[in-house]
Amino acid sequence: MLILGIESSCDDTAASVLADGKEILSNVLTSQDQIHSPFGGVVPELASRRHLESIYPVVEQALDEARVSLGDIGLIAVTQGPGLIGSLLVGFSFAKAISNVRSLPFRGVDHMAGHILSIFLEQDTPAFPYIALIASGGTTSLYLAKSFTSFTLLGRTRDDAAGEAFDKVAKLLGLSYPGGPVVAKLAETGEPHFISFPRAWLEEDSLDFSFSGLKTAVLTYCNQARQQSELLQISHICASFQEAVIEVLVEKALKAAQIHGISTVVVGGGVSANSRLRQVMALRCAKQNLQCFFPRPAYSTDNAAMIALAGYHFFKEFGPSSLDEDVYSRSQLV
Repeated sequence: MLILGIESSCDDTAASVLADGKEILSNVLTSQDQIHSPFGGVVPELASRRHLESIYPVVEQALDEARVSLGDIGLIAVTQGPGLIGSLLVGFSFAKAISNVRSLPFRGVDHMAGHILSIFLEQDTPAFPYIALIASGGTTSLYLAKSFTSFTLLGRTRDDAAGEAFDKVAKLLGLSYPGGPVVAKLAETGEPHFISFPRAWLEEDSLDFSFSGLKTAVLTYCNQARQQSELLQISHICASFQEAVIEVLVEKALKAAQIHGISTVVVGGGVSANSRLRQVMALRCAKQNLQCFFPRPAYSTDNAAMIALAGYHFFKEFGPSSLDEDVYSRSQLV
């Protein structure tokens, strides 16, 4: 079966063709970073307008690169949520239109399911069950993945997501958008323990996350330094902030594995492309005799191949989605 995957949950328009839920024949993505960079974050109205301009050529390019036509496609998988409603509607409506005109089955996919399963786009894959840490600009969540279609939410962010905190700290430091890669690059030359920023562990045994206090702590530190006419050492601030985020992400994931007796941790989402997170997670997992898996960066960030993969498995398990279904802003994986 050839699956056409479509992703438009936020500010990237993506399409992919996947064969039998595994072999990637094409994986196309257009970024909107230049559009949103002047604002320091995604502007929903601008994002949805660019999706409207990009969706057809991106899908056409994905089909061309896979050397197939729409007539060869057996299933359309499309992100149904969570995300920006205006952005989601572009991809979802496009998929439903093709489904209706071509009499093709389509399957709405929860974006989180795509990230949880993205590791199966790689050759080296884990066995179920495993703990999935998903960290991105829109969410930071922990799941127990029991099969290709069965996930249990163990914890989620109560305020800012990890990637969102990176963007906000980058903005208050006067750095460019998106903030994650910029902060990570500057952190390479900084001292991670130069500033003792707080870690929000929350209640005992809690697997939830909170990063708004950390963001505020960085702002307070910078304001106090400026008031005392001290030169801000940006690389040290970035390294110390990044270390605070990573420590919480890693320890919560390992705690989830311990609580549920799981020996495998999978990390996905845009923040999982962070090299320091990969380094620390790998070291900590090795010390506790846990297996650790990361998809390559291209499959960690938003992409349509993971949506095609998840759609394939959900279609096999539950059949097609109905044309009456709508998009949603919050994940339905609970």
